[in-house]
Amino acid sequence: MDTTSTARRLARLRAIMAAMELDAFVTSQPQNMRYLSGFTGGDGVVIVSAESAVLATDFRYYEQVEREAPAFALAKVTGAIPPVLASVLGDMRARKVGFEAHAVTVETFEQWMVAAPDATWALTTDLVEGLRQEKDAEELAAIEEAVRIADEAMVHLMEWIKPGVTERQAAWEAEVYMRTHGAEALSFTSIIASGEHGAMAHAVTTDRVIAPGDPLVIDMGCVYNGYCSDLTRSFCVGEASDEYLRIWNTVLEAQEAAEEAIYGGMPGVDADAVARKIIYDAGFEGKFGHGLGHGVGLAIHEKPRASMTSTDILTPGTIITVEPGIYIPGWCGVRTEDMVLVTEDGRRVLTTSPKRPTI
Repeated sequence: MDTTSTARRLARLRAIMAAMELDAFVTSQPQNMRYLSGFTGGDGVVIVSAESAVLATDFRYYEQVEREAPAFALAKVTGAIPPVLASVLGDMRARKVGFEAHAVTVETFEQWMVAAPDATWALTTDLVEGLRQEKDAEELAAIEEAVRIADEAMVHLMEWIKPGVTERQAAWEAEVYMRTHGAEALSFTSIIASGEHGAMAHAVTTDRVIAPGDPLVIDMGCVYNGYCSDLTRSFCVGEASDEYLRIWNTVLEAQEAAEEAIYGGMPGVDADAVARKIIYDAGFEGKFGHGLGHGVGLAIHEKPRASMTSTDILTPGTIITVEPGIYIPGWCGVRTEDMVLVTEDGRRVLTTSPKRPTI
């Protein structure tokens, strides 16, 4: 990450800190540390004040911090982190200190309080995650490359899969393809769910053999330069029944309607409602049991959410999945998922792999 991006992100954080009257802010959440500093090691603590930015970590990462986070001063940890954190806060003369209630264990927080008894600790939630919601050009470029690799892998897999291979073999084929075509990692464990396994939205891949006519759900993604992609396609391996085609087309209609409706400033609950109405009106109420989508970035699941209970807004610069589904226990599931960039006046669908009910 270049120093311009670091400066811009720190400026946004400091503006929020000033509004909250925080003298310092502490994060140990790995993606938040990376977002603010560029440090990819994931083990340590970032401390930010109005005038300084410090990264405290141990010997394993000294050189890495110097290379990846040149805008941050390195506080060398030779024992435990809390005393070093307290020393940094003392140097900053920080009294009111924000911490991430959703990311710090009770045990760790108690250690911080003991080490820095003069600090007043202020609970914050999703402060940096809120900043991460709107992607800059550098982030968008990385995500688009992760999407491209996953799209190519899906095309390859749709050509490679045939009756007689197992779910696990298909998962390995997808992983090998993505890793040998530019991905640094999987963004999550791939889901290859055949037959009745597809009725479980987050099925665990098994050694089940894919049979002729089996419905199949493939949900996978990869990481490029730290940023994730997420992609799902569903199809039958061979001939599909009329009922399967009805379900498949209903899901596609719901997805296309939701994607067409999305715009910058839209409440996530409203986006979900567009797809949900189509699915329920088709007679599948109770068969779409998850939200329409979620943000994607440094983490595979991040803000915002689009669901029946979401209070998030789809702001311009957000990248969100659009993934309605219908699940019939004991038989099959159908889910189709794209990644979508929310713009000022609409949206741009990033995912390009084909949508076909059969292969």
